[in-house]
Amino acid sequence: MLIREATTEDWSDIWPFFHTIIAAGETLTYPLDLGKEEARGWWYVAPPSRVVVAVDETGAVLGTAKMNRNHMGNGSHVASATYLVDPAHSGKGVGRALCEHSVEWARTAGFRAMQFNAVVETNTHAVTLYESIGFEVIGTLPEGFNHPTQGYVGVHIMHKAL
Repeated sequence: MLIREATTEDWSDIWPFFHTIIAAGETLTYPLDLGKEEARGWWYVAPPSRVVVAVDETGAVLGTAKMNRNHMGNGSHVASATYLVDPAHSGKGVGRALCEHSVEWARTAGFRAMQFNAVVETNTHAVTLYESIGFEVIGTLPEGFNHPTQGYVGVHIMHKAL
């Protein structure tokens, strides 16, 4: 697996799984009806933020990550990231590779920490992955997410010092 900068041409490969994940409404706080062009504007962030894709040996996109500063001004020393893995490729280490890549990006870029603002507590695969990479749950917003089948569940704030 190779992780490289995303190009605008990659969007046609990202959009199908991006849409599937967002429309399911189980893991991210994006609008469920987010359209293709609007979604591209949300995902493709301007430098110094970064968007990457994980690709296999044939060049097929397996997943993507968006990396950015979490806050501006006096909070701009904390990074954040969002990850999307094509469900057809889950369980193959794509999410771990993207997360580890983003941590290294943040460290190299001089960030002092990474923070995830809204990790849905029922997304146990993500919580377990992040914890295995050194993130800690530092707080939970009770009923901060309306899960389509489990109702109101908490969202974790997760943090890792760099």
